[in-house]
Amino acid sequence: MHQVIGQCPICANDLFVSKLNCPACGTTLEGRFKLGAWHRLDAGQLHLLESFLQNQGKITWVVEDLGLSYPTVRSRLQGILAVLGLNPRHHSPDDLRQQVRQQRESILNELAAGQLTPDAAAELLQQLGDGDS
Repeated sequence: MHQVIGQCPICANDLFVSKLNCPACGTTLEGRFKLGAWHRLDAGQLHLLESFLQNQGKITWVVEDLGLSYPTVRSRLQGILAVLGLNPRHHSPDDLRQQVRQQRESILNELAAGQLTPDAAAELLQQLGDGDS
């Protein structure tokens, strides 16, 4: 069975479903049904989102899982938010510093647990910066 796509391959407008069918009882519904926001994501975005969820939202694990850099994963997650029409929360500078501290601690914990190599941990810590920017 083919996956449902959410955008027209010709003009990129949103697609609508016009017919639904239950294979168990044979019921058919016809009309104009809008697809959910998730159908706006392309295959690469869905793959990244699956990895993000499977890795419990830990970007450092997604980096390792997909072989991408930390900034690339963050950028692609921002792209997913944009496609879904979700605005990321804006945090105060103190919130951002706390988030960087938590990410740094997570990286160090993963290093200690052997889930990251020293080189990978060093690169991730360097990408985080000092949290004061």
